[in-house]
Amino acid sequence: MEKETTTTIGDAYPPQEIARKVEGLGVAKARTNAITLLVLAGLAGAFISYGALFFTVAVTDSHLGFGVSRVIGGACFSLGLILVVVAGAELFTGNNLIAMAWASRLIGARDVVRNWLLAYIGNVTGCLVTVLIVSWCGVAGLGGGAVGQSAVQIAAAKANLSLVEAFARGILCNTLVCLAVWLAIGARSVTDKILGILFPITAFVAMGLEHSIANWFFLPFGLALDEKGVVSIIGAARNILAVSAGNIVGGTLLVAGVYWIAYLRPERLRRRPRSS
Repeated sequence: MEKETTTTIGDAYPPQEIARKVEGLGVAKARTNAITLLVLAGLAGAFISYGALFFTVAVTDSHLGFGVSRVIGGACFSLGLILVVVAGAELFTGNNLIAMAWASRLIGARDVVRNWLLAYIGNVTGCLVTVLIVSWCGVAGLGGGAVGQSAVQIAAAKANLSLVEAFARGILCNTLVCLAVWLAIGARSVTDKILGILFPITAFVAMGLEHSIANWFFLPFGLALDEKGVVSIIGAARNILAVSAGNIVGGTLLVAGVYWIAYLRPERLRRRPRSS
């Protein structure tokens, strides 16, 4: 007689079930029509921009010390992914997880590229529109202009990263972002989703890792406020390219790939028909 496993409604889904849910979501996302995907991606860009601006305000003129300030700023930045997951939006970095559906041969490479490309375009558009509106509303003037100075300093630091540093930080960043999405998918309540997102996102921000979509807010916002030529346009472009590539590696290989091998590959092998 098999031992019956018991779970309660409040329990998170087990990792193997999360893997199946991510696989199914990957198929659904790959089949989303272009207009819906672009609209939801635009929202995601705006949501991540809100988190980035919240972070900028939170760390401005903080006298709590570097580590504590970064942790508080990271918690504030978590607002962006919380809105993406709970309110509903399409974020390029989180959508790197649809690689699991591709590995299971449920969607094709063209479907993956289409989703990522449209999501990225929508995200960038949402970020740039938010930069424009934030510039109009004068948030940079808060704290006697200290918020604007912080924005320029943040952008300059990102633009000054070497290609290798930006790429490596992008890898580590999206590992944590995709793990945050993974935990949120495994949660059963909104509260659990928020808690699942909070710690990984706070961690990546506190550690100075790099998120490509967030940087589409940080860098243009810093450039818009930079009156002394502190932020290098070439450095900003280099950062975006390297971080975007790193994010893809971190999300697809280190999260989607690893979990597919651990949980979905054995199932696929069992389902494969034996040759006669």
